Amino acid sequence: MKPVLDAHCQSIMDEYRNNLPLFKKEEKILVKRLRSLLDKAGVNVASLESRVKTESSLAGKLELKGQKYSSLADITDILGLRIITFYTDDVDKVASAVERLFTVDWKNSVDKRKLLEIDSFGYLSLHYVCSVKSFPYKFEIQMRTVLQHSWANMNHDTGYKSGVEIPKRYRRSMSRLAGMLELVDEEFSKIRSELTDYRRKVQALVASGDLDDAPLDGDTFRSYLGMNPFGNLNRRIASMNQAEIQEVSLMPYLKVFQMLNCSTLGDISRLIKDYSEGAYQIACYQIGLTDLDIVSSSIGPQNLCIACILKRGGGKAGIRYMFDTLNGPSEANEMMAQMLVSQAMEMPFMNQEE
Repeated sequence: MKPVLDAHCQSIMDEYRNNLPLFKKEEKILVKRLRSLLDKAGVNVASLESRVKTESSLAGKLELKGQKYSSLADITDILGLRIITFYTDDVDKVASAVERLFTVDWKNSVDKRKLLEIDSFGYLSLHYVCSVKSFPYKFEIQMRTVLQHSWANMNHDTGYKSGVEIPKRYRRSMSRLAGMLELVDEEFSKIRSELTDYRRKVQALVASGDLDDAPLDGDTFRSYLGMNPFGNLNRRIASMNQAEIQEVSLMPYLKVFQMLNCSTLGDISRLIKDYSEGAYQIACYQIGLTDLDIVSSSIGPQNLCIACILKRGGGKAGIRYMFDTLNGPSEANEMMAQMLVSQAMEMPFMNQEE
């Protein structure tokens, strides 16, 4: 049924229709400014949504409480934006960024995260009423996490909080689920914070040279690669042909070093010390008599691992497993492993005592 509006509300509707193009234009401007601000602040958000209230939605609102508003300017949610974050602590980062960009009407803004009701999880959003000098109307910005947003949508779909009476057992289940989701939201932020602290400690360990205290994992290995630990070996190999070194990612070698029983960065450091000569000899056999003028930065660690595998008795099976790990299984890896084993038998490092 079409809302019945008095003359006062009709005048507000007329003002809305006359200014609708202005709202649409400002919507695009605000979204663009917010995206730019969040990028500069380094905040990764799940989504940034926006909408201009439809004519039917505004009419329904005016039918219910039209006398509350003296003009369209009193209705602050004609233009609304929603920023959805992955983590709870990012909501505050987004809020800080918004405060720098817009004027916040603190009197009419509300932090619903301070609600204490057990079933309030889906409503724990931060709502700012904002304004800018270039636009004559206020607008709303809502900030919440992905889980809070999902919960609010679920509530809407199930009719929960809609005023419709729901049996007690269902309300109890919904409240329990709300508590679980709130705990998950908090734990995600806690885990991220702890991981950030761990990475800082790891970087400090690597920078200080305490490699035996740095367990080998993705974070420590990435930090270690930043020290260019294979640089001397690569430069020595490249100097054979005065070749250029082409940098590639060496992260795939993490699994290979773990396969070689390296459990700390110190283990890799000792492996470099013990098997660099063998790696160089293998490289001499590979490129020494060629006119190759570009070599990959992976040539050092690859030959280092090959020398280690051969010296430890891993043989063809060990080398094939390495190539399968790096490049995916193929018959070509079998052929390459056989060739390397045959070549290495005549190399000096294979006949030296450790």
